[in-house]
Amino acid sequence: MMRMIRKFAAAKGSVLFSPGEPCPGYIVLSSGTIRVTLSGSSGREVVLYRVRPGEVCLQTFACLVEGRTYGAEGIAETDLDGEMIPASQFQSRLEEDRAFREQVLGSVATRFGEYQQLIEDVALTAFDARLAKVLLRLADEAGMVEATHAALAAETASGRAYVTRRLTEFARRGLVEQRNSGGIAILQSATLQRIATEER
Repeated sequence: MMRMIRKFAAAKGSVLFSPGEPCPGYIVLSSGTIRVTLSGSSGREVVLYRVRPGEVCLQTFACLVEGRTYGAEGIAETDLDGEMIPASQFQSRLEEDRAFREQVLGSVATRFGEYQQLIEDVALTAFDARLAKVLLRLADEAGMVEATHAALAAETASGRAYVTRRLTEFARRGLVEQRNSGGIAILQSATLQRIATEER
């Protein structure tokens, strides 16, 4: 069977898929990041994972293997470039291309490990530890976090009001500073790293 691979590109902010939509194909990223989120009926949003070059989107994998529709939303967090393997070609590519199959299945196993970590963080880790981890992960080289309180709530599987309260407490302790521009400056990264290891 002749393989058909299409060039794929999307601008930052583009919605790549939404709940209930069928999957058009398997995206192989060469650059960029896709953020996959789940929203509840209350409007609360949780970041499930991010897809970067060499990684698999579990939502897409499940759709292609089981013929289901998407259950979450995928957004281009940055400009994206890559290729797309049409849905009709994905199964045969898995069967015929050993290197591709090993790469996909290895990435699926890694992603499940990340899911387990997410569950452990929510169930077993104190909220301040989750917030500290997210702040450290999202900080740039200058120690600035460019994220809204709503975005941090999605990253920590919590509510925006609670994030605001805990950030206010972090600021009172001199760990961070909330800038008028909307960014958050990390002032004591070592202390945040210690907090990030705390359990409930």
